[in-house]
Amino acid sequence: MMNDYDDQITMEAQSQPSENSQILQTLALGPLSSSLSSLSSSSPTLPSNQDFHFFNNFSDFKLPIDQIAKTSDSLLESIGASAKTWGANKAINFPSNLDSIADDEAYDWLVDINDELLERFDVSIDEFHKIRKKEEETGRFIGSDPDNNGFQLVYGKKKKINGGLVSDSVGVSVSGKEGGFSGSSGVKVKKEALATGTTGKAKVPFHIPTIRKPQEEYNILVNNSNQPFEHVWLQRSEDGQRFVHPLENLSVMDFVEKDIADIQPIKPPSMESTSFKLVEEVKDLKDLAAKLRGVEEFAVDLEHNQYRSFQGLTCLMQISTRTEDFIVDTLKLRIHVGPYLREVFKDPTKKKVMHGADRDIVWLQRDFGIYVCNLFDTGQASKVLKLERNSLEHLLQHFCGVTANKEYQNADWILRPLPDEMLRYAREDTHYLLYIYDLMRIKLFSMPQEGEHLDAPLVEVYKRSSDVCTQLYGKELLTENSYLHIHGLQVAGFNAEQLAVVAGLCEWRDIIARAEDESTGYVLPNKTLLEIAKQMPVAAHKLRQLLKSRHPYVERNLGAVVSIIRHAMQNAVAFEAAAQQLKMGRMLNASEQHIAAKEGAEVLIPVTPTDFKTANDRTRIIDDAVVGPDGISAQSASLQHKHDSIKIGSSITQLDRDKKQEGFSFEPHVNGSSMYARENLVISGKSGDANAHTVIPPSTKMVSC
Repeated sequence: MMNDYDDQITMEAQSQPSENSQILQTLALGPLSSSLSSLSSSSPTLPSNQDFHFFNNFSDFKLPIDQIAKTSDSLLESIGASAKTWGANKAINFPSNLDSIADDEAYDWLVDINDELLERFDVSIDEFHKIRKKEEETGRFIGSDPDNNGFQLVYGKKKKINGGLVSDSVGVSVSGKEGGFSGSSGVKVKKEALATGTTGKAKVPFHIPTIRKPQEEYNILVNNSNQPFEHVWLQRSEDGQRFVHPLENLSVMDFVEKDIADIQPIKPPSMESTSFKLVEEVKDLKDLAAKLRGVEEFAVDLEHNQYRSFQGLTCLMQISTRTEDFIVDTLKLRIHVGPYLREVFKDPTKKKVMHGADRDIVWLQRDFGIYVCNLFDTGQASKVLKLERNSLEHLLQHFCGVTANKEYQNADWILRPLPDEMLRYAREDTHYLLYIYDLMRIKLFSMPQEGEHLDAPLVEVYKRSSDVCTQLYGKELLTENSYLHIHGLQVAGFNAEQLAVVAGLCEWRDIIARAEDESTGYVLPNKTLLEIAKQMPVAAHKLRQLLKSRHPYVERNLGAVVSIIRHAMQNAVAFEAAAQQLKMGRMLNASEQHIAAKEGAEVLIPVTPTDFKTANDRTRIIDDAVVGPDGISAQSASLQHKHDSIKIGSSITQLDRDKKQEGFSFEPHVNGSSMYARENLVISGKSGDANAHTVIPPSTKMVSC
């Protein structure tokens, strides 16, 4: 019986390679495109691993396999040696002696070929945009066939309708529309992408990858060096140890209104009947400055983007007077905003009304050298009034009966031109704010003073608002312990070896982010960084398999990242103390939770040990980006106290230099991807190709705290 069973197995084994050989022969002899399609659908039927080696002993299976291998090798060799593709003397030769090399080498060769082709495609697209821009400016087509020259950038899912390609979002498609390309920016955002669906959930994209970075579009200079920020528009104290904010020479009581009883709230006209100006030209900014000098108070808000720059960029400034609304394009006018608006913001005789201004204040300092005096923060007022909620959305509903459309709260504000829906949302943030300010002052004045030694409620609001103004921005610096502040690390349970990898990757992504002017979350999100540290891949193909989504900088630097992981693992002994400290912190938190639960008390969320920086409890994490309560995104590499949680850097311009006071020294400015890279990075790659490089940190050794 056993012999019969063995014979049956042998017959089945011999018949299976025969059947598979027919499939392989068809694939080997057919055209490449159809062969690839057939291979994709037939591949599940082919044996793998040990089964493959078993069947490869049969000639019916082995011969077509060898034929396919030879055909594939020949094709790959011709691709790598093609002078037409790569140019003379620039062949990218396919590895020889495949029988003796590792699979990784062949796989890496394929990755290099793909990267090279994609980079060439990127260059071609850039050239296309230059030609298209010239065509739009001159009104003349440079190409021979304008009707077939349409290329439209969009982003999102595409649906085929009657044979045509239709986008229901923002994405990339080739337009076959008669007449070719239309539009001014090359980036088309469909209204459907900026609308709310039937579920009420916003469809506004947090990041539109097809938009060109503002730093490149508007030639914005940044200083991402790992050096402290210089507040060049502030004087220093007598001992030279600190900067002096102009508010230090003023009294809060100078800002408190004396005749509140006579105030009559001025209700704003509807937005439709209010004069509105989108300020995109210097002459319009000059006119705005003149109008602000002629009023006693004005409302201010900012829209910000942190995802595609290391320090963040102020994208818009909204300003409302009693009769007019303005939106300043602070990307286009970045170098002009400070010189024209600095003095009116500093003027203590003019009231500035803002809501939740903590971040706005430091953004104004960072990007424009603007320091605010005489602020009434409606967010601070809502706390003193002990309102149910402190959000601007709640104030608009509570005081004005306006239901705010907050779907654009996390929108990508670098988008240009701005759709009408986004402009309206931005206007809403300041249009009603002066009226809310009126009503709040009356309520605060009528509130009883709670204690004999406490300030009157209105005075308390102005003191809190002044405290917000006097906070000074400090640039985030990379230190030996920066890796300890990564969100999620404290509960990850890493050993010293894994912690060493975290430190090395944290340093690497910081260097890349500064050099390329990208957020650390874009270069390598915290979640991915911790997953890499957890698994510690020591081969390029293993690291590639671990990546769940596309991370361009990691993919371009696979070899460098793997090298960092290996070196970090060898240096694990230096992280024993830090790993033990984290372990003790977790045990302490677990013990406190157990005691609290046993006693019936409220169980608190574990916090970082006292020597680590803590996160603002109002901040939530969305896909490795930090999104504050007002919807402004920030990098999540280091969550700190609200006064220094946002990564901000300097950008004082040549125009500012011309106006700077005697004795001030300016922080040097460099392009984010040039000078810093030359001085602080080891970069290797193809000559003249800024994108194809490998970056290795100056040191992968991080000393434990």
